[in-house]
Parts: sequence; structure tokens; C-alpha cells
Amino acid sequence: MNQNKVIITVVGKDTVGIIAKICTYLADSHINVLDISQTIVQDFFNMMMIADIAGCEKAFDTVQNDLVELGKNIGVEVKCQREEIFERMHRL
Repeated sequence: MNQNKVIITVVGKDTVGIIAKICTYLADSHINVLDISQTIVQDFFNMMMIADIAGCEKAFDTVQNDLVELGKNIGVEVKCQREEIFERMHRL
């Protein structure tokens, strides 16, 4: 398991620019998006990303908090978890 992989989830009412704003933050922070899936069900937006934070100079906690705040500013809920934590939480 890669220690640098994180799972980012974004959920909320669909509006213009959600992906752009999240991806701009990630790019500015040197975080590489490895995989992305997004759906819109009626007016609700749901996105899951796998990203690599190896090139990011910010602490993981800072990235986590920045994404939460960014989500609040654009009206969605954003969570960022290390891959190993996500795996443990969702193991059957």
C-alpha cells in the first residue's frame, strides 16, 4: 500500500466549478490526481478521487483542513483520508 495515496470525496448540491476548484487546489499543492469518478444524481454531485501527495510540501493535516474549508466555501462536503485508513474503515 502506498503511504502517499489519499482518497478525497466530495458530496453536495451540484454547482458550476466544483471539480475546477478542487483540482486547482490540488494542482497548486503539487498533489497528483491518479483516478477520478464523479456522478450527478438529480441535483446532487458525488466525486471520489485517488491522489498522490508525495510531491506536496504541506502537512497532511493542512491539506485535509484546507479541503474541508474549500468545500464549505463552495457548498459541498469534502473529506480527505489516507488510503490505508479508508481501506480499514470500508473493509467488510
